[in-house]
Amino acid sequence: MTAFRSRRLVLSATLSLLASVLSAAVPVASHAAAPAAASPAALFAEPSTAMPQPPEVAARAFILQDLSTRQTLASRNPDQSVEPASLTKLMTAYLVFQALQGGKLSLSQELPVSERAWRTGMTGASRSFINLNSRVKVDDLIKGMIVQSGNDATVALAEGVGGTVEVFVEMMNRQAQVFGLKGTRFANPEGLTAPGHVSTARELSIIATRLITDFPNSLPYYSMKEFTFNGIKQGNRNLLLFRDATVDGLKTGYTDAAGYCLIATSRRPTAGGERRLLSVVLGAASPEARANESQKLLNWGHSAFDVVKLFDANQPVTTAQVWKGQANTARLGRSTPVVVVVPRGQGASVKTAVTRNDPLIAPLSKGQAVGSIQITLGTQPWQTLPLLSLDEVPQAGFVGRMWDALRLGIQ
Repeated sequence: MTAFRSRRLVLSATLSLLASVLSAAVPVASHAAAPAAASPAALFAEPSTAMPQPPEVAARAFILQDLSTRQTLASRNPDQSVEPASLTKLMTAYLVFQALQGGKLSLSQELPVSERAWRTGMTGASRSFINLNSRVKVDDLIKGMIVQSGNDATVALAEGVGGTVEVFVEMMNRQAQVFGLKGTRFANPEGLTAPGHVSTARELSIIATRLITDFPNSLPYYSMKEFTFNGIKQGNRNLLLFRDATVDGLKTGYTDAAGYCLIATSRRPTAGGERRLLSVVLGAASPEARANESQKLLNWGHSAFDVVKLFDANQPVTTAQVWKGQANTARLGRSTPVVVVVPRGQGASVKTAVTRNDPLIAPLSKGQAVGSIQITLGTQPWQTLPLLSLDEVPQAGFVGRMWDALRLGIQ
């Protein structure tokens, strides 16, 4: 009886030890110490000090982004508060396409033209000539807002989505918060001068990038060179659409306070696949100047860099041990190609290193961030990307978890 009691005590002590190892030595919460997710606004890596010098740009502020690699190539005064003028309509368009995607609107649906929409169109030179108390298809209103920058069409769409302009403006500002924007505040959907209606070059580039990324079906509207409504034909104010076949958008803006502004996007083929750049030029002196300065930036961005493809989509960068899982290992990599742009002629100097949030403890979901890939150009830090699990690893059974907990506890 004494021997039996002794064995029970030994077994109980062993189980207690295993339980304490399982719950305390390497708790599941411990690998929550991984770096916090990036802010929604952190879409682009900041330019390295090793970036080549950009051309001189005659504008109040500018930024050039590589959408293919999510790198900032050049900027000046990117966080300076500015009046966004009709670049505001990019956020309006985002909410309109969001409503279309969610089924709240349809392209063939007709919306009423209120007196407020009609009168807003009579302010300044931007209107799409929709008639008071008429009904206009959403598709035509979108064209009027994008191609002709019509303030009347913009307000009609805002009322169609939000019910009132005031509610729609609240929606715009909530979406800006979702994007993580700190320097952007909207007072209206069309971009006319108003107290507190401000943004920055960087944050406007984020809105444009989210529009392109989340609603690629919007791009055909932005590449339209002209649109006719009510028998009146008006051309797109983006002069680059008529000069550069690689430019397929995006939006012009002007007020006395903002000066002449242009967000332009250009895609060109490379050895690593199609490459898309986005430039934001704010406060140029004229419509010609904003086009010329934007073209200068885009040409420089395409010509001054080489594109280096490091890994294919879903190609394992490394394989890591997984604890407490039904599988002992997981492949780690990216669900999209790992591509980087570097100064021309320096592609051979690109190196990569991997940092993992070890120990990796199941369950792991496919696409879960488990570390990072550090890209360097020689000894110069260049870009850091999240390292993701390419496999789903369910949690092991009780015995498997206990065994791995014990092994971890004595490492």
